This record gives sequence, structure tokens and C-alpha cells, in this order.
Amino acid sequence: MSAAQKEQFDESFLKKLEYLYIMSKKVVAGSMRADRKTRMVGSGIEFADHRHYSPGDDFRNLDWRIYGRTEKLFLRMFEEEEDLYIYFLIDSSRSMQIGNPNKWDYAKRVAAALGYIGLCNLDRVSIIPFSSKLEGRMAPTRGRNQVFKIFEFLNRADPGDQTCMGDAFKKFVSQNKRSGLAVVISDFYDPEGFEAGLNFLRYHRFEPIVVQLFDERELGVNFHGELQLVDCETGQVNDIIVTDAILRQYVKAFEDFSQELEDYCKKRQMLYFRAPLQVPFDELILKIFRAGGFIK
Repeated sequence: MSAAQKEQFDESFLKKLEYLYIMSKKVVAGSMRADRKTRMVGSGIEFADHRHYSPGDDFRNLDWRIYGRTEKLFLRMFEEEEDLYIYFLIDSSRSMQIGNPNKWDYAKRVAAALGYIGLCNLDRVSIIPFSSKLEGRMAPTRGRNQVFKIFEFLNRADPGDQTCMGDAFKKFVSQNKRSGLAVVISDFYDPEGFEAGLNFLRYHRFEPIVVQLFDERELGVNFHGELQLVDCETGQVNDIIVTDAILRQYVKAFEDFSQELEDYCKKRQMLYFRAPLQVPFDELILKIFRAGGFIK
């Protein structure tokens, strides 16, 4: 483990997480858990529906009022709460190594911070780095003291290869049958596009929250003349002549791409956050809280 990794989740970082947790409670004004629990029909205390009696069912749940009217046996069904599962899908591809701090380290801080809030709320938290495949998995865990398990896992996580959300998220769904929140933290530089992966999550009843990372300095390049560009994801080499017109087209292409991603999310009622690395990660966390997307 490098010195930089050790410093990433130090005591000052943990203190900042405690501050964020306190702020999250203020933002949601005490209603943190109530609206974020998934529900299922079972043996809880809140009435949900009736169903026909079958041999072996518990007689204590029979609705005798209906029997008195119809002479038919019906069981009362009740709602019960399930733990909320929160999955952090962190892009570990080569393009995430760009930036200062790089997008990979920033993404890990965001996942650690949101994961800590989830643990404090007694939700189940899991972390899964991905590129074209899953690059490891921290099994779902709960409880505030498990935050050190998150730190340890993230410190051990290695960068991956080229991004392919479609393949990676198919594998994720096959390994995780319990649906929940799926917080996708990425620059979304997928040569095959972002739609297939996000659509796959939605189809399988996961609720995506999209966090798009980028470095503002990527948009402020001021190179001119003949250059050889190497695609950090694929390794493809291109020789180009950079002019002011080319730079303007580059900035416009990024803005169009980001707007396409944002429009895609809004159309499907998915929360979307554009996050430049120049904004401190804790400000992004508070923005997510205030949008009501992570806890309610």
C-alpha cells in the first residue's frame, strides 16, 4: 500500500465523514430511514392485502370477518421492511487515472463517504469496482464500525482496463439478486456507450444514481500544432493537427456528451450529478443529500 493510499482514509478523513453524517441528519430532518426501506409482503404489522387460505397456513392470520360474510377462508397479509441494499459501482478503467487528484482516487472517497452514511443508517453496503468486467467485490455489510472494511477494500482495489458497462453490469446483476440502489461513479467514457449498462440495471429493478466525474482541466487544454494522441482506454494512436477550431469542437463534444447523459437520466427519473474534480468531494456529498437521492 502506497503512502498516498494510507493518507487517503486517515483520521482527518474519518472526522470529515462524521461531519457529513451529522449534516445528513439535519438535511433529512429525522426521516432518514422511513422512506428508504424497501417493502415486501410478509409477516410485519402493516396490512397489505388478502389471499386465499391454503392448508398449512397460520390460522392466526385468518380474517374471520370475511369468513362471516362469505364463508370463505382468507389470510391477512402484512407489509414488512427489508434492509436497503446500496451498491457502489466504481469505474476503475484506465481513463479514471486521469486528473489531479485523479478520478479513481476521487471516486473512492465519494464511495467511502456515501458508504459510511449508509452503514450509519444500518443499510447494507457493497462496493464493486468495474471496467469491462468486475474487478473485485466487497460483500454487503452493515454497521458503522464496518467503515474500516470499506477503507481496507478500497485501498486494495487496483485500476482495471477498458470500460464496458454493458458486460460489467450484466455480471453484477447475475451475482446480486437483491435489488437496491446502484450508485454508478464513473467518467462514462465507454466506447460502446453508457445506455446498455444503465438500462440493464433498471430492467433488473436496481435504482441507479449517476455520478459523472471529470477534470475541468481536460476542457482547458491549450495545445496547438502536430500532436500524437493516445487513447488511454484502448491504446489507439492518432496523429492530428490541433487548431483553435479543433479545440472548440473538442469542448463542444464533451458538453454534448454530458448533456446527453444528463437528459437520459432525467427522462428516466434517475438522479444525475456532474462532478468536477476541482469541487471538494464533501461538497458533492452534501449536494447529493440535498437532492434527496441517497437518503430520505
